[in-house]
Amino acid sequence: MKRGITLLVFFILCSTGFSQLDVEGFYPDSLRKDRLKLSVGTMGAAYGVTMYSLYNLWYKNYDQSSFHFFNDNDQWLQMDKAGHIYSTYRLGSIAFEALRWSGVEYKKSLWYGSAAAFVSVSSIEIFDAYSAKWGFSWGDMAANTAGTALFIAQEYAWQDQRVRIKISYHPTTYAQYRPDALGSNWRSRLTKDYNGQSYWASFNINSFAKTDWIPQWLNIAVGYSGAGMLGGTENPEMYDGQQLPNFSRQRQFYLSFDVDLDRIPVQNHLLKGVLKIVNLIKIPGPALRLQDGRFIVDGFYY
Repeated sequence: MKRGITLLVFFILCSTGFSQLDVEGFYPDSLRKDRLKLSVGTMGAAYGVTMYSLYNLWYKNYDQSSFHFFNDNDQWLQMDKAGHIYSTYRLGSIAFEALRWSGVEYKKSLWYGSAAAFVSVSSIEIFDAYSAKWGFSWGDMAANTAGTALFIAQEYAWQDQRVRIKISYHPTTYAQYRPDALGSNWRSRLTKDYNGQSYWASFNINSFAKTDWIPQWLNIAVGYSGAGMLGGTENPEMYDGQQLPNFSRQRQFYLSFDVDLDRIPVQNHLLKGVLKIVNLIKIPGPALRLQDGRFIVDGFYY
């Protein structure tokens, strides 16, 4: 299981997003070498810092082994796979924007940026492959491919991202029972507690319907999450000498409205850049939840 994926997104997002806030949406007609050096250098530095941090956080204290494979497709109700799709999709978008801002031609920006995102996230598998606790996962690689392909396909079809992959998070009570696996504080729980994460496919209604009466920014989002997970494939009965509650592991599906902040007409470049970053997250709001064959209305879902 990979829990450093969101951390990888965070580092590269902070490094590339804020460097472009004052020029968001402006793509020069020719290559700007100064901007290209800044974009490539920033992304390279962010990648190096992130890989170093991941190694020290997740791999340094575990036994090493020879290169090996590990099938983790049945773990965490596939929430980690959703995280891989989200990460490659979002990193591809960020790298694409950075290259376009640098004046790189459209198709080259698309392919180079997507390739950089795919390699960045997939390189975590090398760490896993040499760790005795984990292993190289073909399931993760398939999810990385899906996230990259989703971004590329939409650009080729529409030169637009009509379906955006987003994430949301809410604190849960599960982490207190297994702080080693799910996090001991709010910072570690953001990336460790899969029970609190939800992943969304957010569809822009107007880009498909092509009507004047639907706001350009209004989306409808389909979400997925898991609950009741204290372990990867099953919940342990004991932890630290204490009996654990018998939680039921459940898949949850959601339907909710969302906002595509990129489509809000804003003239200020700084505000546009801030909205682009916030657009990584599903806007909190009411949701219809499908769980155990029953529909449940959540008045305010994160």
